Amino acid sequence: MSGPPPEAQVTWPEAERMFDEFEHTAFRLETLQNYAVEYEDELFARFLTAEREGLPAPLSDDDWQQEVRDGTAAGRSYSRVHVVIEPLTDYVRFECASGYRSNIAAGEDVRILPARDGRWPAGIPRMDYWLFDSRRLLVMDYAESGALTSMRLVTDSKAVESANAWRDRALDLSLPFAEYAKRFDEYMRPL
Repeated sequence: MSGPPPEAQVTWPEAERMFDEFEHTAFRLETLQNYAVEYEDELFARFLTAEREGLPAPLSDDDWQQEVRDGTAAGRSYSRVHVVIEPLTDYVRFECASGYRSNIAAGEDVRILPARDGRWPAGIPRMDYWLFDSRRLLVMDYAESGALTSMRLVTDSKAVESANAWRDRALDLSLPFAEYAKRFDEYMRPL
């Protein structure tokens, strides 16, 4: 008798069910400096325009923030660590200024792990994933452009154990977003 395959492709509706089904914790490791997410295009353009015109940075208010509000009200926790390479790309500045500030207001714990002088943090993989309840690992694969190409549910126990260790290391090395953001203006430009 054989066990489940070590990994299986996951569709978007299947991934959404993982967010509905987790009981306690959802952790996200982000490592890209640009994500090509179509639903963010308009807000990203507004961010760049507002910056040029000296207007306040627009804040995100989408389904994710509502999901976090609902989940935290039900006693679940959401956290993420984004490894960011300095100087920040326009996309990361946008993600921080518009998205992360909104996510934090909704109840998500957002942390930043700066990679300075071209040095990637030791013990942190260059891969993106969600880890649900420390036992379900959803690995996200991206094209060079930042477009999501596939998602895989990884059930290999050693891989899940590694993802837990990477999470713990990333949390240990990172800074709360509010602390990190003190070095920047509202558009995440260095002070």
